[in-house]
Amino acid sequence: MQLTIIGAGAIGGTVGAHLIRSGHEILFCDADPAHVTAINEHGLSIEGPVENFTVEAKAVLPEQLPERLGRVAIAVKSHHTEQAAELVRSRLEPDGYVVSFQNGLTADVLSAAVGTDRLMVSFVNFGADVLGPGRILQGNVGTFRVGELDGRITPRLKELVAALPYAEATDNILGFLWGKEAYGAMLYAGAVSDLSIADTLEQSRWRPLMLAVAREVLAQAPVRPEGFDGFDPEDLEGSLGRLVAFNRASAKSHSGIYRDLMVRKRKTEVTDLLADLEGPLTTYAGRIIQAIERGERTCEVANLELLAAYERADRLGRPLDALVALFPAPPRAANGPLHGVPVAVKDIIDIAGHPRGNGNPDAMRSAPAVADAPVVAALRNAGADVFAATALLEYAAGATHPDVPETRNPFDLTRTAGGSSGGSAALVGAGVCDIALGTDTGGSIRLPAHYCACVGFKPSYGALPLDGVEPLAPSLDHVGLLARDLATTVRVFAALTDTSAPDDSSGDSSGNAALRIGLLTGQLDRPELTSAVADAIGKAIEVLRSAGCSTVEVDGAAFDRLGETFNDILLFEAWQVHGERASSTPEHYGPETLRLLRAGSAVSAADYRAAVDRRAALLPDALAVYGGVDVLLSPAAPFVAPPTTPPVDTPEGEVEGLYSGIHNLTGAPALTLPCGWSRDGLPIGLQLAAAPGADAALLAAAGFVESVLDVERRPPAVG
Repeated sequence: MQLTIIGAGAIGGTVGAHLIRSGHEILFCDADPAHVTAINEHGLSIEGPVENFTVEAKAVLPEQLPERLGRVAIAVKSHHTEQAAELVRSRLEPDGYVVSFQNGLTADVLSAAVGTDRLMVSFVNFGADVLGPGRILQGNVGTFRVGELDGRITPRLKELVAALPYAEATDNILGFLWGKEAYGAMLYAGAVSDLSIADTLEQSRWRPLMLAVAREVLAQAPVRPEGFDGFDPEDLEGSLGRLVAFNRASAKSHSGIYRDLMVRKRKTEVTDLLADLEGPLTTYAGRIIQAIERGERTCEVANLELLAAYERADRLGRPLDALVALFPAPPRAANGPLHGVPVAVKDIIDIAGHPRGNGNPDAMRSAPAVADAPVVAALRNAGADVFAATALLEYAAGATHPDVPETRNPFDLTRTAGGSSGGSAALVGAGVCDIALGTDTGGSIRLPAHYCACVGFKPSYGALPLDGVEPLAPSLDHVGLLARDLATTVRVFAALTDTSAPDDSSGDSSGNAALRIGLLTGQLDRPELTSAVADAIGKAIEVLRSAGCSTVEVDGAAFDRLGETFNDILLFEAWQVHGERASSTPEHYGPETLRLLRAGSAVSAADYRAAVDRRAALLPDALAVYGGVDVLLSPAAPFVAPPTTPPVDTPEGEVEGLYSGIHNLTGAPALTLPCGWSRDGLPIGLQLAAAPGADAALLAAAGFVESVLDVERRPPAVG
């Protein structure tokens, strides 16, 4: 048989060498002059564990192809298909045909050039790589199927299959191609890292991602997908183990896309693959590969961590209504203390290219931010992947807009995640990511953290910049963190503030066994405090005492007096921010938010000045409350997550912030830490606070408390 093979690389070269050895007349055509020269002068060598042999062969450059061609095989990368199709369009003999040896769904391009009736398609799954000019590694023997597009087993198909190595005819070639698309999508998702194919498929950490990628592709198949070499579309979970064994036995350890990126330093097929496929996960993987092609990233496990975060966001975050947007291949510094850490950001903070949505449908459609807020820029400069914008209560004012669903609790979808930073807390609580940014004006970080079983840290006022953040009450607003644990909180806060992490924040008890814990008089006896929360806090205190901590009763009367200024300050400042728009276009806001803002119009400038002056006068006594103890301990909120967030201007809303708002008035650092679970499986947190500026000391003490309490982690109800 005479056959011209256009593309003498891994697949074309391997197939052609076997054909030559079997006595067939093969002409190679390749665009690489060095490869063509080496084949003509030294032959084509096949190396590796399967066989080692060299055949004499003839090769030409594209411009040297004969004017007429009979049988032609196309074995170029999918993004070179159009050029290859043009080479054969005017050269094919009347009785000639083309067979594709390619990855991807290229039949439409080839049939446009030669006609559907003169095209056969193949599926090739043996591993091969170009080692150098004239040298190809054949890593294994895998499935090789050839078929007609209409499913007929024709004489020419039988003739071709009889000549080809390892090949068999099939009446469902498109089914094999779609099976390969699903498997191939897993491979190119894994190609963003430097792990081998087998390692990527074997490690349990990546299995949900790999399964989701395959399912996403299979859902698009217009035909019945076929299985091969351990891959079974009907048993994807079982397929992973079989594919690990198949790839462990191959000398080809990494995918062709990885080799194009890291070894051959050339453009991959991913753009063409993205044109073939729809779906978020394949798109996210493709965008990362394109970023690697542009030199913005390199192949490393951090990229796989990011892809896995996207998968968890879709699987866990979307059912909670916690997500506003996901950002493919976000820009970041190549290195830094947060290298490759996926971070979600509350959609009240500027993210370049994304509208500051503020939990409001009109704002979500507004012009995108032209630059990152400084705190977001700091994350990127530290190497973090800012991958998601998270949902919030409207303008962080304590109520939802009726057209924006409230974020649900990851441990009970009939309950709220809290507000206003509920989207960030829900993502962390559900395990989508380990860290997220939030804002806190009266408890908007700490309350959702309490509801969602995560750490919620409001640093000292001004510790993290408020530039590029939608204000609510500027003298009370804070940017802070929601995190999986204290270690993550400390790591991110240290990176954002360019400080060193406290030496004893890891939970080592040295230096903390004598921790002095202040308990405000009467706080644990408040009638608003539910028994579930009171019991959990009481048990936590007993555990800390058993660990050597001492508790001291502290007079909190100064806090009570200072707290009386909160409403006038909050409402007046919120009206200054929103009053003009609330007056001119009240329909912009949801009714509950509008009601809250209009309440601010009733606070006069004189009332506000009086509240500010009273705050200043009371502040020294309030700050003294923090003295004499290492931390103040209190409940984070008086109850577990309710069905919905009560607006802050309602009695329930005022009770919700009973323990949190005071630390916004003082500007002191405060954090919520998980301390237990209610009988019906809802998280409970305690609050720790220290004097303004004592952030490092607070984090160190909290690290010890976390290690002593050792609260059970429970899986979320979602997913």
